[in-house]
Amino acid sequence: MNITIHASFLPQNDPDAALAFYRDTLGFEVRNDVGYKGLRWITVGPAGQPGTSIVLYPPGSTPGTTEDERRAIAEMMAKGTYASILLATPDLDGVFARLQASDAEIMQEPTDQPYGVRDCAVRDPAGNMIRVQQSR
Repeated sequence: MNITIHASFLPQNDPDAALAFYRDTLGFEVRNDVGYKGLRWITVGPAGQPGTSIVLYPPGSTPGTTEDERRAIAEMMAKGTYASILLATPDLDGVFARLQASDAEIMQEPTDQPYGVRDCAVRDPAGNMIRVQQSR
């Protein structure tokens, strides 16, 4: 069986802030930016990896989502407990310097973890936890 990861979804509640973070701070390519009924879905991905993307989506747009669920999602996003993603780079210190220079909320500076990786953690503008680890 040959299965690849095509796209992961991360919620965003401010498309312009999300776009600035993922495009300008992390250097991802914008692959698609679709608006519908005042909402935006933005697809980004790392240069040189056209088959792997992140879709930054408005979380309350899923059909059937109730107002109570939208409120719970918004509360979890605000606390940074709704969504997360793990990225990897051969230059963790360089990426961390870019993150520090941006508006990203630093959660953990580059650290040697007891489970064998060196990584850092930040929150994107929507509150999503972004961990970046040193790749080999």
